[in-house]
Amino acid sequence: MYDFAIIWDWIAFAVRWLHVITAMAWIGASFFFIALDLGLRKAANMPEGVFGEEWQVHGGGFYHIQKYLVAPENMPEHLIWHKWQSYITWVSGAALLMIVYWVGGEIFLLDPTKAELSLWQGILISGGSLTIGWLAYDAMCKSKLGEHSTLLMLLLFVLLVAMAWGYNQIFTGRAALLHLGAFTASIMTGNVFFQIMPNQRIVVADLKAGRKPDAKYGKIAKLRSTHNNYLTLPVVFLMLSNHYPLAFGTQYAWIIASLIFLTGVTIRHYFNTMHATGKGPHWTWAVTVILMIIIAWLSTVRGPDSYEIAQSRELTAYEAKFASASGFEEAYDVVLGNCSMCHAREPAWEGMYQAPKGVYLETESDVARHAEQILLHAGLSNAMPPPNAIATMTPENRGKIVAWVQGARGG
Repeated sequence: MYDFAIIWDWIAFAVRWLHVITAMAWIGASFFFIALDLGLRKAANMPEGVFGEEWQVHGGGFYHIQKYLVAPENMPEHLIWHKWQSYITWVSGAALLMIVYWVGGEIFLLDPTKAELSLWQGILISGGSLTIGWLAYDAMCKSKLGEHSTLLMLLLFVLLVAMAWGYNQIFTGRAALLHLGAFTASIMTGNVFFQIMPNQRIVVADLKAGRKPDAKYGKIAKLRSTHNNYLTLPVVFLMLSNHYPLAFGTQYAWIIASLIFLTGVTIRHYFNTMHATGKGPHWTWAVTVILMIIIAWLSTVRGPDSYEIAQSRELTAYEAKFASASGFEEAYDVVLGNCSMCHAREPAWEGMYQAPKGVYLETESDVARHAEQILLHAGLSNAMPPPNAIATMTPENRGKIVAWVQGARGG
């Protein structure tokens, strides 16, 4: 049975690896084409329909790139479609979300101190919210708001802030920020799948049929690509946030996430302007630094999850299964003696402000809730505690953890 636990963890690792690789490819392509668009220049004797051209040097050779705003007169024989990076990034990300936050929902998704939800209710909210986000955003873009790009971006920001607040009311801090990232990434992939690619297919079909393509399809694709460009950096931050409790371990995590979207705008505005004009507005960096200082300050404001509240809270059914199992008391003593100096609401380890990954291992409910993770990190492996942190985590003590969780799971 524990062989399966190990295999499952490696499956999660492999899916995360795929997700990171494809995200790098998607983000790299997105940034490259935005920079390419902004760097296009007019030149003499350009073919009819060409908006601009650009020369680039890389890999020991020169590249001559020309962009048609609509389409060339004839369909090229070799046409590269940039779509799979986006699709596989979203699919792998969705799979990772299911592996970590649905299968492991009792640990990582649900927070009983915020909302009394069953696992299936949490999963329904998790998956359903991603769909609702795309539908709301797409409706705004297709309305008359689509003609006012600045107003549209402001309303999109309001939508993202509302979702950040909503997620933070029901999910763990870690899950809230991760879901906000998935919410935003779903909008970005939706842009590619439902708008950018279909519009490009229409243009190609018209070209093959000898019809003159309508320029509106290119404009729609350009608008959605621009939105994706400004949303990319905040999504990367949100996806990394689960490794940094200072980002999600505060009652103001939703405000931190909201401010990160503003830093995405200021940073991308600098680089986009630089690509277009050769120099960027330096004030954007001052604004970014100020926003990050505010974020750092908000991260120090602790939430209401005090030791006393956690100790008095009634155990969930999932926690009770492990807390009532044979060997729990011995394993609990091992965890308290080896882990709680760091994994505490107020860590005793010098220089540590927040518990690693926001995992608390002080109360019986804490330890029971994280039984599976304790097994993997301190029972089946020697990952925890760190070698220089404590010297009493003997093989015998690790065996107590394995025996406890094994008994709770019935073998």
